[in-house]
Amino acid sequence: MKRVLPGFGLSLGFTLVYLSLLILLPLSGLVFKASTLSFEQFWSIATGERALAAYRVTFGASLLAALINAFFGLVVAWVLVRYPFPGKRFVDSLVDLPFALPTSVAGITLATLYAGNGWIGRHLEPLGLKVAFTPLGIVVALTFISLPFVVRTLQPVIEDIEPEIEEAAASLGASRFQTFFRVLLPGIFPALLTGFTLAFSRAIGEYGSVIFIAGNMPLISEITPLLIISKLEQYDVVGATALACVMLAISFVLLLAVNALQWWSANRHQSRRTGA
Repeated sequence: MKRVLPGFGLSLGFTLVYLSLLILLPLSGLVFKASTLSFEQFWSIATGERALAAYRVTFGASLLAALINAFFGLVVAWVLVRYPFPGKRFVDSLVDLPFALPTSVAGITLATLYAGNGWIGRHLEPLGLKVAFTPLGIVVALTFISLPFVVRTLQPVIEDIEPEIEEAAASLGASRFQTFFRVLLPGIFPALLTGFTLAFSRAIGEYGSVIFIAGNMPLISEITPLLIISKLEQYDVVGATALACVMLAISFVLLLAVNALQWWSANRHQSRRTGA
């Protein structure tokens, strides 16, 4: 069969060269620079009090933002696919706004809205809920920038689920709760997990939208990317690369674990369909 693209050898060679120049070489340079440190020096930088606090803020806020988007992203995707309503195209286009909006603009906008005198913050602070310049503000920013990853991942999957499946489950006496968790969720879950992974990965490396709303207080609301930038501004390139290697290793392990869970979930769903 004649293929549209060139032969396997040429395509594979181009792919490997492209990925090497774009990903492998920069990451190799990062590891090589950090390797100039002794293990004791590397460990001291990676496990310093300020670094550990930054890890907790970065990964904790990213995980919370990804979980929030896993729930609300599913709701948004379901509404956009299943229900016709006025202004649907406009709402659908709003989902992509975080993609098009510069992250620094998003950060300034969110900080302005959630500040003590902002349109939203002025109503929250009397309730004892301070958002801007706190770790909660980081969660808000990360939730904003990572929402599209969940929605756009789920939409095509939900579109492939025929409404007749829900009708059949209802005709057999299943409640809405049973229909969702036993009939719909198994088919949606692999895509939901993919969207969660993408949102989590995007949130871990976010910088621009966070620095304007976080407050950037060491040990409280300082994210790891900001700590890396601070070290670079102090010409501590080796220290910055050490922290970057830690972030790279943790992110790789987490993504590997999530991908393994996603593979297991997909195989389990496939085996259930085959057995049925």
